[in-house]
Amino acid sequence: MPKIYSDEFKKDAVAMVAAGSTQKKVCQDLGVSKTALQSWVNDDRFRAHGLTPTRDPDERREMTAALRRIRELEMENEVLRRAAAYLSQAHITPPK
Repeated sequence: MPKIYSDEFKKDAVAMVAAGSTQKKVCQDLGVSKTALQSWVNDDRFRAHGLTPTRDPDERREMTAALRRIRELEMENEVLRRAAAYLSQAHITPPK
């Protein structure tokens, strides 16, 4: 029979991972399985991007792909932002 954890317990476990602890260490400290913790972390990532977590495998795959694409687009935006900042500074001449 699977254990049932409170939402607060799950949030605390996810917060520990977000604070920099490894998933393995959190699992050992709290006595939870690695798959349960991974599921909680993934659900938190979905919620952070406005997606509703689900247990349907096809939908989870689509949501994971969407998160991957969001991450790629965020990195591309950061590269473009830095390039624009660098190029705008190239045309500024120092005062004499």
